[in-house]
This record gives sequence, C-alpha cells and structure tokens, in this order.
Amino acid sequence: MRILTGNDLKSGSVTWWTGSDWSLHVEDAVDVAGSEDEIARREEASRRVNAPYAIDAEMHEGRPRPSHIKDRIRALGPTVRPDLTLKPTDPDIGTWVI
Repeated sequence: MRILTGNDLKSGSVTWWTGSDWSLHVEDAVDVAGSEDEIARREEASRRVNAPYAIDAEMHEGRPRPSHIKDRIRALGPTVRPDLTLKPTDPDIGTWVI
C-alpha cells in the first residue's frame, strides 16, 4: 500500500491525500499505488500542498499506518509531549509510533 503525504502550503501542517482532498489525519489516507506521481504533480501544481510524496503503509486495525517510524511521527505529532499530538486522549499513543 502507498499513501501520499505532504505539507499544507498555508499552515505547514502534515497532510494526507484522501482521494479528493487533504486531511490532517492519516486514517483518512487512501491507497494511491500506481497513480502517486500523477496525483503529487497535480496537487503540487494546484498550490494546495508542498512537496507531496508517496510512502509505504500497511493496514493496521482497518486504518492505514505508515511503515517507517519517521512517517509515523509525522502522522502523530510530537513524541515528547503526547498532549500536543493530534490524538492526545488515545491510550495507545505510545505504542503507535514504535
């Protein structure tokens, strides 16, 4: 599975391609295998996202989860302050990244 990520051009926030738009939540990402380059070029040209790129992901409990730790950290937010992550009340927050 491949998912597309980048940074929102206005806010700088990490974003994930949903199939029609960008979301702050990796759970909304869709598989773009085979069309990732085309989507990335189109979206960067539209100036909605900066430097989009495809990453490997796997389904985990029915939701996409980046395969590499770097991208898991990007998806979640700061690892040193769980209260500042996108999901501060998630009891599994510490196991999600590793």
